Amino acid sequence: MRPSLIRRALLCSAVALGSPALAQGVAFVSSEKDHALTVIDLKTLAVTGTVPTCKRPRHMQLTPDGKQLMVACGESNAADVIDLATRKSVRRLPLGDDPEAFDLSPDGKTLYVTNEDDGELSMIDVAGGKVLRKVSVGKEPEGVKVSPDGATVWVTSEVANLVHVIDTASGKLVKNVAVGKRPRRFALTPDGAQLWVTNELSASVTVLSTRDYAVIDTLKFQVKGMRDTDITPVGITMTKDGKRAFVALGRANHVAFVDVAARKVGELVLVGKRAWNVALDKAEARLYVCNGLSDDLTVIDVAAAKPLKTIPVGRVPYMAVIVE
Repeated sequence: MRPSLIRRALLCSAVALGSPALAQGVAFVSSEKDHALTVIDLKTLAVTGTVPTCKRPRHMQLTPDGKQLMVACGESNAADVIDLATRKSVRRLPLGDDPEAFDLSPDGKTLYVTNEDDGELSMIDVAGGKVLRKVSVGKEPEGVKVSPDGATVWVTSEVANLVHVIDTASGKLVKNVAVGKRPRRFALTPDGAQLWVTNELSASVTVLSTRDYAVIDTLKFQVKGMRDTDITPVGITMTKDGKRAFVALGRANHVAFVDVAARKVGELVLVGKRAWNVALDKAEARLYVCNGLSDDLTVIDVAAAKPLKTIPVGRVPYMAVIVE
């Protein structure tokens, strides 16, 4: 066989076998009730398989090098570290009781995780798997985000209705900032000047200045025909240029498109039941919305502000991570 034909045959074999080198352009969706991740091909928008993981997978994040996916599993009290090339678990990292959300330091060396039952933020050495420090915060902490310089970590307390500002070097609680009822998730503007906080039981987002943590503004969400109590914002993400934010409105079954500079709500896009978390692809052309009570994921065309497809996934999908 000629060399050119051999190369072609080898390439075809790699495609047929699903070569890890070619396994790009996928979304991983964590499903709390199936103890697995659903894999979706971004080109065809079809489910191509599942990846088993630990019990009750929720928050997920790529490592800084983009080679591994870390999955917080609430009932395993650990993070499952999945190698993206093989799609297999390579390690379990202890996270303490009932971990839900976490963030990684910019260098990937320290993991910051909220332990809801203990009312603590744990700082964990990723390499050694040891707890470096624990910081007491308000009851039922959940959302956690590290500043781009790694000097500060922000934590939401669902019961205390506070954002806690913590110095990562000393582990000291620097400030408590009052926001809306049941704060959940964060988004940071690209210039680092504003911290946006979703308030699940206030149907709002609080915008904080990161300079002094003063409240700059509060955005209220309204959906025609729904009461405020039905509008429960949780997941939030922003475009890379910081011009637009997308907020999942929970039980209102919509996603809100927000003009960041004007701080005004624009389009409302109908999705599945209990829109929980949102993720953008690299081109920011499509928005992926996890619907926790309809067990599916809605793909939205961002430019048209219209849903393209709804894809059945595992039971109680929590969030999606895009790998391209």
